[in-house]
Formats: sequence, C-alpha cells, structure tokens
Amino acid sequence: MVEVKSICCIGAGYVGGPTCTVIAQMCPEVTVTVVDLNEDRIRAWNSDNLPIFEPGLQEVVESCRGVNLFFSTDIDTAIQDADLIFISVNTPTKTFGIGKGRAADLKYIEACARRIADVSRGCKIVVEKSTVPVRAAESIRRIFNANTKSSLSFQVLSNPEFLAEGTAIADLKNPDRVLIGGDETPEGQRAIEALHRIYEHWVPKSKIITTNTWSSELSKLAANAFLAQRISSINSISAVCEVTGADVEEVAHAIGTDRRIGSRFLKASVGFGGSCFQKDVLNLVYLCEALSLPEVARYWQQVIEINDYQRKRFSSRIIGCLFNTVTDKKIALLGFAFKKDTGDTRESSTIYISRYLMDEGARLHIYDPKVKPEQIVQDLSHGEDPSRVSRLVTISADPYDACEDAHAIVICTEWDMFKELEYERIYAAMLKPAFIFDGRRILDSLHEELQHIGFQVETIGKRVKQRISFNGSKNTPTPDHLPAPKRTKQ
Repeated sequence: MVEVKSICCIGAGYVGGPTCTVIAQMCPEVTVTVVDLNEDRIRAWNSDNLPIFEPGLQEVVESCRGVNLFFSTDIDTAIQDADLIFISVNTPTKTFGIGKGRAADLKYIEACARRIADVSRGCKIVVEKSTVPVRAAESIRRIFNANTKSSLSFQVLSNPEFLAEGTAIADLKNPDRVLIGGDETPEGQRAIEALHRIYEHWVPKSKIITTNTWSSELSKLAANAFLAQRISSINSISAVCEVTGADVEEVAHAIGTDRRIGSRFLKASVGFGGSCFQKDVLNLVYLCEALSLPEVARYWQQVIEINDYQRKRFSSRIIGCLFNTVTDKKIALLGFAFKKDTGDTRESSTIYISRYLMDEGARLHIYDPKVKPEQIVQDLSHGEDPSRVSRLVTISADPYDACEDAHAIVICTEWDMFKELEYERIYAAMLKPAFIFDGRRILDSLHEELQHIGFQVETIGKRVKQRISFNGSKNTPTPDHLPAPKRTKQ
C-alpha cells in the first residue's frame, strides 16, 4: 500500500492554489507544498493579499498556512520530498504552428515532466491536474521512461478539476464527483488507490470515480464542451426571442422544468468566458480533426462560433441603438471579470465587446470591483496598439464616476452590486437619451423603475417595451439583425 505523506503541487494558479489549500485543510497529517517559478505570486500567497480572489479561500489558507501548507519557489526540494506531485500549470491554446488557435500548448507540461524526472528519487505518483488533451499522460510517461534511473519509478494519473470560479472552495469541499484515471496494471491501481484515500478524507466513496487514463482526460474536455454547448444553445434562442417578441428567460424556465434537460447553464448572456470553455472546446475540435472526424469537429466548432456571434450581436445592438455611431461617445462598461465573484478576466466577453466598441471610436470607462486596472489595460492591449487603448480607455475606481456624462451603461458582469446602484443619481448625471444595456439579465425586476426614471432599457433575449421611442426619426437606420422598432403612440 502506497501512503502519501507529502504532496507537491507545481503551479500556484487558479487550480493548484485552491485545490491544495483544501487538501491541506482536510488532510492535516499530509504536508502540502505549492511551488511556482513566479516569485511575486508565491510572495502573494504568503501574504494577506492573495493573488486570486475566490470566496472562502482566504480563510482556508489562513487556517493551514505555516502548519501543513507551504508556498515556495524551491521547486526541486518540494519534488524530491513529495510522494505525490500534482501538475497544475497552464495549457494555453497554441498561437502559432500546427494546431494554431485550437490545439493545447503542452510546453509547460513537458517542462514539468522533465524537471520531475531530473530531480526525483524513489517512487513518485505524478498527477495531471491541468486540462490536457487526450493521451497527454502517455507523453508524460514516455518522458519518464526515457529518463528514469534504476532507483526511480513513476505512476502517472489523471485527476481533472471540475471547478467553477466564484464557487471553487464550495466545489472542492462538496464536489459532484472526483475523477481519477490511471493504468490498469497492479502498479497503476495502487497509485489510484493512494490518491483515492486522500479524497476519502472528506469526499464520499460513492462520488469518487475511477477510470482508465484516457477516459478521465476525455471526460474533462467533454464536460466543458457540454456546458459551453448549453450556453451557446440558449444564446442562439435569445436571438430568436429578440426578433419574435418572446422572452428567453421564460423560454429557459419552460425548457429547464423538463427533468431530462434541467435548468443549469440556461442563462442567456453576452457569451461565456473563462480559461476553460473556449480552450477545451477548441481542443476537442482539433482532436476530432486529427482523428479524421470532420463532422464531429464542425459540430463543436459551431459552439464557439455562436459565442462569437453573441458578442458581436450585442455590440452591434449597442451601436445601433446609439443612432448607429458611438464615435467619441462615452460608454460605461460595468464589469470586466468573465463572471461575478472572481477577478479572472481570461476570455472575458467584456474584452471582445470593448474591442468592437473601440473599433468604432467609442470612449470606454470601465469599472470592476475586483479586477486590477493594470490587468484591464493588459487584456485590452494584447495584440492591439497600446496608444489607442490609452486614448480610448479609462479605468474608473467608482461606478458612478464611470457613468457620469455617459451616453450608455453596459452591464457586462453580473456583480450583485450592480443591482443596488442608485440609478436615479446615475441617470441625472448622464447624457440624454440615457441607455442601459443589460448583458447579464440582472436588472429584469428593475425595468419598470428604470423606465420610469427615464432610461432606455435594452437586454439580452427580450424586447423591452419602451415608454418612448429611442429612434429620433423615421429615417434613423436600424441594425441588420433587428426589425424596425414600432413607433410608440404619444
């Protein structure tokens, strides 16, 4: 029986940090060391200002740090001392070469495997925690086999994470399932059992699923692809609703009451973001193409195309409502994180909406309660002219400042605080007509009140009956994707 007394996690990011803090809290007899090359990140983990925001994370870290939970840049020592090593490094989509824009770049995974092989001694269980393409474990195993000394042995497991940012700690403490994949050899089964016992400290055995390595890796990609598919599906219906007069919230409720479908992930919005959905769907597309399954690849590619379409469609709607020009108009964007209760901006829809509006010459004032200003500037400057970003983008420290003298407010992230803003105060300080574009459907209960104040309200998946027409004349053009609005009788 393999007993795990020491764990090393390579990678102190959104997966490795929270996962290992919870393991440390739930397994007080196990020493857990999280390592990273980034000295600033490790310094932050050892401070009161953690490098990532996640509800409940601070309390978990403070309960274990310095007791059986440690954060360090001494990677080699942590590897040597560990019985079990998690690989939790980034696996970004390739930006050049074969598979550009779709395949996962495994250079950090390979670098970890080579370093583990180089400095290890004794028996090690190496666990893929990063999202990886199918058969990545085989690549790691080949590196180990080619570099293994006579006194060294490895077992490679797949243990994908299924965390949702904003609820990661709750997801870790009460998971729907824990998935462990490994070899069907006696050595592989013993390694699976060792990791199984770690999770048994707090996860019921019935929720711990064991498979072969390949099934585990594919299950992670498939799970994210199915979730992304549901979002794109309801977003496609939202476009139909806006043209027909149906309400996508009512349609989603009607669909979701069917037990065969369920209500989760049927919330129409400006599109999904985050580090996993787009990357994993594209990875699945590339895998299908490589396996000569073009029809399957095209099916999953459409999930991404609908997501892109939703972002462009929402941006076009903003421009169309603002009399088909936003040049030099101030627009307040509320929210930059890809979802509430996180500071993560990776693949955030706000990035894409911002770029579409900047292409039209809009002046953007952006507010987010958790995203750092330098992160916003970095995201918008990636692949763009930095001088254009500095000229057109202002980061506001207060939502009221962002909205002052604005032509429109665009709600891009569903932060709860945006439901509680003093909209009468905001309206008084805006240019008229004053527009609100609710890209997250968080203001549904306030529509009548907002219209009474004087706002022109636009939202996803619904035609909001306006008290006054927002078109200044019969000659005002309408975006191609929307029918001409009916003029309201005065």
